[in-house]
Amino acid sequence: MKTNYSQHDDVKKLLEISCGLHSEGGDARFKQIMHRLVSDLCHLIDEFDVTPEEFWQAANYLHTLGGRQEAALLAAGLGLEHYLDMREDAREAEAGFGGGTPRTIEGPLYVANAPLSDGYARMDDGKDDGRVMWLHGQVKDTDGQPLAGAVVDIWHANTLGNYSFFDKSQGEYNLRRRVRTDAEGRYAVRSIVPSGYGCPPDGPTQALLDRLGRHGNRPAHIHFFVSAPGHRHLTTQINLNGDRYLWDDFAFATRDELIAEPVKITDPTISAKRDLPHPHTEIEFDFTLTPATQAHEEQRIQRARALQE
Repeated sequence: MKTNYSQHDDVKKLLEISCGLHSEGGDARFKQIMHRLVSDLCHLIDEFDVTPEEFWQAANYLHTLGGRQEAALLAAGLGLEHYLDMREDAREAEAGFGGGTPRTIEGPLYVANAPLSDGYARMDDGKDDGRVMWLHGQVKDTDGQPLAGAVVDIWHANTLGNYSFFDKSQGEYNLRRRVRTDAEGRYAVRSIVPSGYGCPPDGPTQALLDRLGRHGNRPAHIHFFVSAPGHRHLTTQINLNGDRYLWDDFAFATRDELIAEPVKITDPTISAKRDLPHPHTEIEFDFTLTPATQAHEEQRIQRARALQE
């Protein structure tokens, strides 16, 4: 069509009614958001002359996306989850906050209630023959003081790029642990070096990425929630240096400050002190938490997860 049909008065009236702008009750802010969303969608249909067949293909795609529970994966792949991080970074910078470890995306594969240990935990069940990893570090405040009793919640994939709970071949909470820091704010875990992963090749997220000419691969990485009373909750992850997808992460999670260097430990005395096979891989990463100004800042955001606490 040559005219912008979505701007006709009868269409505007339709959308106002459909989004409840003239109805009593309901949520006023939600009505405005829905009105903008539906209006923009109608404008898009006009601009690109979307056919009814194309519209219903899109609707059916949403059915498939929900059926495969890949909406969160797609949000990461389209950069929307990273955009939320960028926006929060800008909001905090504007308010004068800063100095802490950068945030980055949570991803869709967290599972709550992993076993909690003091100071140290072993994360793997010994069934994966991947390289043994010693992951350790310190949690500090913005003055550089250690935060004793902070909780470091860690989860990562196995050497096939699969996560327990979602991969039923793995035991419960394999490669998932929470560690409470010691008096010096330190944490340590024994695990295996994870591999990156790709989107399910037969899934709707990869199908959409194919249409965009993009791959769906992530570099090897390790996820963290880090929390301590009086401090802002941190959601972040570290990407392992040397991975081919380090700067080509389909989920846009790589940040300069969050690249960790795997180091091969060749000194047998260090392996013996840690009671680890020799040699092993060491990854050291420290976290800095910023002060919370409101109680809700100490908590992770509310979103649907595999298990709720």
